[in-house]
Amino acid sequence: MERLEISIINLSICQSILDLRIDASTYKKIYLQEEALLKSRAAERIGTIITSIQNFGAYSLCNEINFVDDGIPFLMTQNVRDNYIDWSGVRNIDDKSHNLLYKSHCLKNQVLITMAGEYLGRAAVYNKDFICSSNQAIAKLTLKPGYSPYYVSSFVNCRYGQNQIARFKTITGQPNINMGLIKYLLIPKVSDEINELIEKSVILAIEKMEAANKKSEFVEHEISRLLNIKNWAISSDSTAVRSSKQLLANERWDAEFFQSKYDDFERYIKAYSNGYTTPRAEFEHVKTKCSHELMEYNYLEIGDIDVGNGSSTSHVVAEEELPANAKIMAKAGDIVVSTVRPYRGAVSVLRENELLVSGAFTVLRQKGSYPPQTLQALLRTDLYKEWLLKYNVGTSYPVIKDDDILDIPIPLFDDEDNQRIVENVEKASTLFEESKAILCSVKCAVEQAVEDNEAGAKKILLSLITKK
Repeated sequence: MERLEISIINLSICQSILDLRIDASTYKKIYLQEEALLKSRAAERIGTIITSIQNFGAYSLCNEINFVDDGIPFLMTQNVRDNYIDWSGVRNIDDKSHNLLYKSHCLKNQVLITMAGEYLGRAAVYNKDFICSSNQAIAKLTLKPGYSPYYVSSFVNCRYGQNQIARFKTITGQPNINMGLIKYLLIPKVSDEINELIEKSVILAIEKMEAANKKSEFVEHEISRLLNIKNWAISSDSTAVRSSKQLLANERWDAEFFQSKYDDFERYIKAYSNGYTTPRAEFEHVKTKCSHELMEYNYLEIGDIDVGNGSSTSHVVAEEELPANAKIMAKAGDIVVSTVRPYRGAVSVLRENELLVSGAFTVLRQKGSYPPQTLQALLRTDLYKEWLLKYNVGTSYPVIKDDDILDIPIPLFDDEDNQRIVENVEKASTLFEESKAILCSVKCAVEQAVEDNEAGAKKILLSLITKK
């Protein structure tokens, strides 16, 4: 039975888990082996090292939330990343909603753990001095004195934390884990020196992330300045009159498509002083199909694009496990643009060669002089994310077509402006990559420390700090 995925478990073991788990997936050999390792390291339950754990409270309170343009930040699960909080695109709520959701308040040095959905199991330290709110699927852990939130967060994100979450999660409508099971997770102690080095390393990564965000914000402001967007007069009319000929020509009968503001966007871009062009004119539409002759591929899907910063991270997938939509071969320098929920701004310039990407991307390759970084920056601006809403079809899963991206007008900036945009986009990308590399190394260090190799963990962490 050694080579078979079979585990023989006493009923008492099943009963010892909070919600009496008898499903086979809970007792995979890897989970049992790692549990034994953690217990051999005198690991504690997370519930014993915290003073409190809270989440949003009653789901019915969702109906009482009032979102506003300028208010108190409201974190959602997509904002909690692996050991950092992505503040780009964070929504805001008014004071009344914030006061009503007192259980959702995030305090400095709490550990936030996502509890449900596609972002299940991510952890980060809330490191801000101000109090913000969070949604119902984020658990907030307040630790007892003497425990490092950065170590706890890093442990949850490493293999030993993620496998425990995978083991104990339940899947009904969507995967989730409750607060009782979060308290049940095992976490071993590490030395004070390792705790301190982890904290310094994670903070360094966050500082690089914030510096990269500033570069990205500069690029968006620079594009706004070049286009003089603040002086655009955009129609706020809620009605538009169109002829039946226009409806038939566009094969669209919905009011969204014919909103007057979209006409204004197009008019201003086409009137830009240096002229305009289209992605179709400047880029090749890559449609190279995958041969599926290799045993595994570096694969990129929509969820691998960080919408906060535009970076992308592929993962290795065996050929037989590839999804049906794994279709297009791309390479470094190509731009991938998500055609699903385009308002999220999932646009990235690839940095890896020989990538297999999802068919839900429009893949573009430079054929003229238009910089890919400039196109990426444009399509990630609020202007273009809103403009692409014009072409959405579908409701819960809105999508657009390749042609909608290929034919959208884009401004022709002069060489000096393009160079400034490209330099800042590249610098931001470099900082993001450095930050992600640090956080990845922190996870490796934590895993080594768990495996009783603190010397190896210390070596990794010291190398990160001395590189800065």
